[in-house]
Amino acid sequence: MCRHLAYVGPPTSLAPLLLDAPHGLLRQSYAPSDMRGGGTVNADGFGAGWYPPVAAGAAPVTASPADPAAPVAAAPARYRSDRPLWADTGFAALAAVTSATGVLAAVRSATPGMPVTSTAAAPFAEGRWLFSHNGVVRGWPAAVAGPAAALPVTDLLTLDAPTDSALLWALVRHRLRAGDDPAAVLVDVVRSVAGAAPGSRLNLLLTDGTAIWATTWTHALSVRRGAGAVTVASEPLDASTGWVAVPDRSLVVATPQRCDVRPLDADASAAGAPAA
Repeated sequence: MCRHLAYVGPPTSLAPLLLDAPHGLLRQSYAPSDMRGGGTVNADGFGAGWYPPVAAGAAPVTASPADPAAPVAAAPARYRSDRPLWADTGFAALAAVTSATGVLAAVRSATPGMPVTSTAAAPFAEGRWLFSHNGVVRGWPAAVAGPAAALPVTDLLTLDAPTDSALLWALVRHRLRAGDDPAAVLVDVVRSVAGAAPGSRLNLLLTDGTAIWATTWTHALSVRRGAGAVTVASEPLDASTGWVAVPDRSLVVATPQRCDVRPLDADASAAGAPAA
């Protein structure tokens, strides 16, 4: 199992979120609290994507699907490695001086039989989107041949890596390219893959730099809002009381102002906009 997080809020360096927090991704890479489903550490690579602060007066690229009044941040930058997070001193120096208003990052525990390469590490990216998957698709790859058949052949030939997470990203990306609502996209992908591959763990995380969409499907997730920011993480980054656990089999749509948590059995069309 992997660990991941997303942040949207005022500009911050990457270090407080990923490296300096008492239980940030650095600690979760070697001492995670909840590794259900196998594995003891997350040492098979890591990645971070971030959105640089938008310059004052700059015109927004487009509206956020979750909040039309919020400008979408500039296209994200990304750093991925096949090394453990604790072994990459170059990233530590970069994180200390990099400012961002949105972040998605993950540490990886590779499913046995899947490659350990930098391109297999989240976040996966296209345009303004960043994506991560924490979990496993059971019966890979035969079990998901049906859902995969709906993708263009070129998408299958150009997966970031021959892994279940990369395929999940391709399924999500295909729908996002069509302009579908991100909440409905995640719900539909989870339902489709869970039906084709029972017992899968499908904890998905998506951001455009202004909002966060996430699912829990047989693993944990927590949310913290405050001071104009929202953080969604596999495990709380510290012992503060602001963290709220998300029930299993839920969809989360969160911005710094609002957060909506709905059962994944609920109507996906009702999950597009966050509630207060």
